Amino acid sequence: MELPEGVTPAGTRGAILRASLALFAESGYSAVSIRKIANEVGITSASLYAHYRSKDHILAELVLTGHRELHARLTNALAAAEPTAVAQLSALVRAHVLLHTDFPLLAVVTNSELHALPDELAAPALELRASCSRLLLDTLELGVRDGVFRIENLHLGAVAIGGMAIQVAQWFGPDEPFTRDEVADNYVHYALRIVGADEGAVR
Repeated sequence: MELPEGVTPAGTRGAILRASLALFAESGYSAVSIRKIANEVGITSASLYAHYRSKDHILAELVLTGHRELHARLTNALAAAEPTAVAQLSALVRAHVLLHTDFPLLAVVTNSELHALPDELAAPALELRASCSRLLLDTLELGVRDGVFRIENLHLGAVAIGGMAIQVAQWFGPDEPFTRDEVADNYVHYALRIVGADEGAVR
């Protein structure tokens, strides 16, 4: 699935989003022209501008979609988890990894091309990104307070945990000898190791 269910607009606007997502993921945002997107969809550049004001606006919609999906998955995972630091970190990591296995193209574009947006178009996604980071940091702080995590620098720990999940989109695919759940289970194990969780929690 290229985009989360229920978020792709109907008709030409949706076709533009899907084509742009594939092109941005394959070639990079800066290397893709409006004409190339229009050709992929089978319309003229002028017709494309009737649906999106600029290439920036196409990217902004994709990036915001990715961040909304991530934020929703993380908050839902926390709500369903037991109120312990180990359970909550496990839920966050699992949700983060599964987003990247389920929507690899969207994850690649969301993570690698956000910087290409002007400030006003990037702002909504950046707000969600900061909220996602806060969820992870709050969970790490809870674990340190409760004495179940032993980590000297919370920020660096969060960067390490988040960064390894982001990389999943770069390599995971149907030809890999692992299921999405196996990848998520292993990454939960790695994250618990990073924060120095008790051996019993890691097993």
